[in-house]
Amino acid sequence: MKYMRWLLAFGVVAIAGEFLHWSPVLIFVSSAISIVPLAGWIGEATEEIAERIGPKWGGLLNATLGNAAELIIVLMAIWAGVRNPALREQMQVLVKASITGSIIGNLLLVMGFSILLGGLVHKVQKFNRAQEGVHATMLILAVIALAIPSLFSHAIDIKNHAAVEWLSLGTAAVMILIYALSVVYAFATNTMSEPLSHKPAPQQHQSMRRSLLLLAASTVGIAILSEVLVGSVEHVVAQLGWTEFFLGVVIIPIVGNVAEHLVAVQVSLKNQMDLSMEISIGSSLQVALFVAPVIVFVSLAMGNPVNLVFDVFELIALVAAAFIAALAALDGESNWLEGAQLLVVYAIVAMAFFFLP
Repeated sequence: MKYMRWLLAFGVVAIAGEFLHWSPVLIFVSSAISIVPLAGWIGEATEEIAERIGPKWGGLLNATLGNAAELIIVLMAIWAGVRNPALREQMQVLVKASITGSIIGNLLLVMGFSILLGGLVHKVQKFNRAQEGVHATMLILAVIALAIPSLFSHAIDIKNHAAVEWLSLGTAAVMILIYALSVVYAFATNTMSEPLSHKPAPQQHQSMRRSLLLLAASTVGIAILSEVLVGSVEHVVAQLGWTEFFLGVVIIPIVGNVAEHLVAVQVSLKNQMDLSMEISIGSSLQVALFVAPVIVFVSLAMGNPVNLVFDVFELIALVAAAFIAALAALDGESNWLEGAQLLVVYAIVAMAFFFLP
């Protein structure tokens, strides 16, 4: 992450631009770039803390905070809709698109690059087939859980609009339950992913204090810059002609998860495909089964409720991504061609959302 520190300078540009009323496009780009190293530091601090609390609890902490940066961006978007009701619908579209984009990005972009580059170096790579079978099943379950409220909502809304919200809340509660059960299963079978690094900690208390401070400072920094980024979305949409769908599906997930993406690629180059697959598929499952349901409840408490009713184009993209990712993972081995196939699907999806009016 050291080589990314200089990107923080863009944060100064973004904040200065906000106060001096510079170009919204400049503000959006600067704030997005500056979030990248902060997101990386959240991951770094989480790893350091995880080393000191043991592999099982450390793995749980990694899973819980793995998508913290993107969650903060989404919450800032929800809050923007609370403060300005005129932006409520636009922000809700952005939030749902970000959920969709994070799942798709992890399954197609991250896994694709990891398998492609790892395959170019090591030819055929193998990973735990049984574990990825469980992940593939959970992945299909997650897509079904996200699809059912969307597919049933129109028919339900005709007779009872409130029932659509209750369906979302009920589905969100069940999704959190199955996510919790998957964590229990991982603990019971000792499959909870361990922290990425295993270095000795001679100054444990000092290192823990440093890690907690780094985590807190990075979180605050992302919250501030996310508010700046979200505040410029309306103007970026107007000036560049980009839609909230494209921003949410493509841009925001890359910004929030680029550091984690790089780790997945790096470990695949070291032929550690079990860990690489855990990062890509595990992050997708976390977003679908934990982050999305949490957003449903938190947004309700914030006064700008977001339901689980997704656009039909988002559902098509989710089903396509889950299907091909599951196929790539089920045989327990990968090669560079499979990675290229995943990237081709992602490119097609990204282009489709770019041209979507």
